[in-house]
Amino acid sequence: MDIDLTSVKLAVLVADGFELDEVTGPKEFLHGAGATAMIVSPENDRVRAGSDVSDEDLPVDVSLGSADESGFDALLLPGGEKSVERLAGNEAALAIIRAFLTGDRPIGAISQSLQLLIRADGVSGRRVTGDASLRDQLTEAGAEWVDKPVVVDRHLVTSSGKGSLQAFSQAFAQVCGEDKSGTGASLHTD
Repeated sequence: MDIDLTSVKLAVLVADGFELDEVTGPKEFLHGAGATAMIVSPENDRVRAGSDVSDEDLPVDVSLGSADESGFDALLLPGGEKSVERLAGNEAALAIIRAFLTGDRPIGAISQSLQLLIRADGVSGRRVTGDASLRDQLTEAGAEWVDKPVVVDRHLVTSSGKGSLQAFSQAFAQVCGEDKSGTGASLHTD
């Protein structure tokens, strides 16, 4: 990989019930390019993957209540139905997402996490993909649904899910690298 993300600080926004692969895959890829990824969560100390009885968890680096979005260069929104539900009802989480949207900073959204972009009024006029069950909700919210594994629309990179995590990680790293270098992402690169 020839993308240099050494000064890029990434917020990975999750709550209990997140999809582990949708965190670890992109996080490891971006870390390999030099980015620093921080788990931001409303949970205390550790955040659980999958179901409430999951034994897989990750340490929380930054409490959502004390997170300052201006300290991050990019935002990763992994899926996981329970995580997305918890974050969709959390005004601090939505405020961070809105700040990234209005600041036109890189956001990577995977699968079900596009519900968070809908709640933050961030899909209107955007080309997106995601979990197929969200297609109608996304188009009703003003998005253009693209039936591809990964879609890039300016600083927004969306993914349909697990089968596209490698391609998503590469596209998101590219957008973060372009943002870092000031060249900017092209309007549509899917």
